Amino acid sequence: MKSTTYLLLVLLISMGITACSQNPMQSNKKQNKQEDITMKNSADIYLAGGCFWGTEHFLQQIRGVLKTEVGYANGKTKNPTYEEVCRDHTGHAETVHVIYNPEEVSLAFILDLFFKTIDPTSLNRQGADQGIQYRTGIYYTNSEDLPIIETAIRKLTEQYQKPIVIEIKPLENYFTAEDYHQKYLDKNVGGYCHLDPVLFELAKNANPEKKEYTKPDDANLKKKLTEMQYTVTQKNATEPPFHNEYWNHFQEGIYVDITTGEPLFISTDKFESGCGWPSFSKPIHSESIQEVHDQSHGMIRTEVRSQIGNAHLGHVFNDGPASQGGLRYCINSAALRFIPKEKMAAEGYGAYLKLLP
Repeated sequence: MKSTTYLLLVLLISMGITACSQNPMQSNKKQNKQEDITMKNSADIYLAGGCFWGTEHFLQQIRGVLKTEVGYANGKTKNPTYEEVCRDHTGHAETVHVIYNPEEVSLAFILDLFFKTIDPTSLNRQGADQGIQYRTGIYYTNSEDLPIIETAIRKLTEQYQKPIVIEIKPLENYFTAEDYHQKYLDKNVGGYCHLDPVLFELAKNANPEKKEYTKPDDANLKKKLTEMQYTVTQKNATEPPFHNEYWNHFQEGIYVDITTGEPLFISTDKFESGCGWPSFSKPIHSESIQEVHDQSHGMIRTEVRSQIGNAHLGHVFNDGPASQGGLRYCINSAALRFIPKEKMAAEGYGAYLKLLP
């Protein structure tokens, strides 16, 4: 438990092994001022999620996060020491100052990941750590962030029956924590942390660099694809109903264009239509799909093609479930490649994990 680690730190401090709280260099750092940020295109947010050692380590893994720092926020005293905060006399929350590039990662995305590290219904306790300093909180410096935070909280509320107790406030004050707390888990590999290490890998892979999707030339397509895949995607053929790979496949994951790898559909939008082909209520991105007027075979239909690969996928109809928008994207399995949830991050689709339960 962190309290045990804390007692050890107190003992070391008393022995003079670590710098004491009266060190003038340390006190100079504990000013109620934000560090000058010279990085371009940056924004910031302050997140309290229990013990700040693990929360910082988690947040610093996210691509687009430029800098993290741990400190004490929204308390009633100035320049608190760690010992004072732990004695629960200051009202401060252990907090991580997150500076990020909004062009690489959005605040909404950061919050969605942050929520995976906390129990948002637990008051003043996360993991084995208990006390007001371990409360959860989102403290903002830009009033324009508030609607984003409120939207994120509303979505989070839908996932829980108990009340959400995350504190949402403007940042009132913030004091940088002592040096030995900064990047603690980098300095103390295997040190105490209330978070499951699996979460660190999740954060690392959650926002990969955007992939470039390109269509191979025809000769390479013929080598890459099966005869059915080539005929469907390049010659507008239709595979047999009920005799194709994904018609009754409902594993969690993502469906991508077999020719380019471009993300097309997510498993949460797939439903059983009884038609014998995979059916989806909508694509992941509307811009990844082309809709083309089709009068072939004596029928008037709307053909669906992939945007980048220009591959024939299937057709879209207006007989889908009303509760899901009323559309049915009837897609050939031969036009798709399925990537299961557990392999999405490794294959560069980690950014879409947030669409899955």
